[in-house]
Order: sequence, then C-alpha cells, then structure tokens
Amino acid sequence: MLRSCAYEKEVMEALKAGHWPEGCAPELRAHVESCATCSDFVLLTQAFQSAKSESVQEAPTGSPGLLWWRAQLRRRNAVTERVSRPITIAQTFAWIVTSVVGVILIASQYGDRVRWASWWAGLEPAKLLHFLSGSLVKPDGNLLLIIPGLGVLALLSGIVVYLASEKS
Repeated sequence: MLRSCAYEKEVMEALKAGHWPEGCAPELRAHVESCATCSDFVLLTQAFQSAKSESVQEAPTGSPGLLWWRAQLRRRNAVTERVSRPITIAQTFAWIVTSVVGVILIASQYGDRVRWASWWAGLEPAKLLHFLSGSLVKPDGNLLLIIPGLGVLALLSGIVVYLASEKS
C-alpha cells in the first residue's frame, strides 16, 4: 500500500544533500523515527547510497593516459581486422587451390595404378627436349605437361599462403 507523507520531500532533500541525520532539524529526525513510510524511505535510500559508494570504490578508474592508450589499441585492432579480411580470403583460396591440385594429382595417378617408378624411368632427356621444342599439347594428356603445371600451381599457391600468413 502506497502512503504519502507531508515530510517526504524534506527527507528526500536531506538525503540527497547528504545532511541526514546530522545536518537536519531534530523534529525531522523525530518524525522519521515515528513514521513508517519515511523510515523505510531513509533505510532504502541509505542502502542504495552505500552500495553505490562501495561499487565506485571497487571499480578501478585508471589514469586518463592508460584509458586513451587502450582506446587507441582497440581502434587499431579493429582496423587491422578489417584490413586482414581480404588476406584471409586469399589465404583460404590458396589452400583450396592447393587441395584441389593434390586431389587431381592423386586421382590422375590412381587411374594409372600409381606407376611413379615407371614414369620416372620413362623420363628421358630426349623426350624432354622434344617436349620443350614444340609439341606441348597432345591429345592423349601428356604427363610432362600436366604434372609440372599442377606443381607450379601448387607451388605458387603455397607461396601465397606463406606470404599471407607472414603478414597477418
């Protein structure tokens, strides 16, 4: 039940000004002791004021220079994250390309029953010179063209990944 008291405004002003109980009139103190509404109001207000003062004392304020430095650090970190986003995308693309090249190489060799030894043995300098001299594209899928191309693509992708991870 909400009850109002004629002295409520005077008690509120005394509490806000910090004059309670020493700086107020003796009749106001006598009224607060006899009035339940005003005594509850004083009790709650003093509890909230003490809780506020305790929380302010416990919270570290720090120096203004430290606060400014932290704000600058947060701003720089936000800018760095925004700038590094394209680098992260390029790095992810390079990892995907490298993975696709590896899967294609394994799939192409799996179809040939993985004959690495016979492929290396069949690689002769004369065939390499013939390959470099002009017949680069053959309709039968020349391994001398496919494997170095995939290797160069994997190497360049690896270099992009390395450089992107170095700068981030």
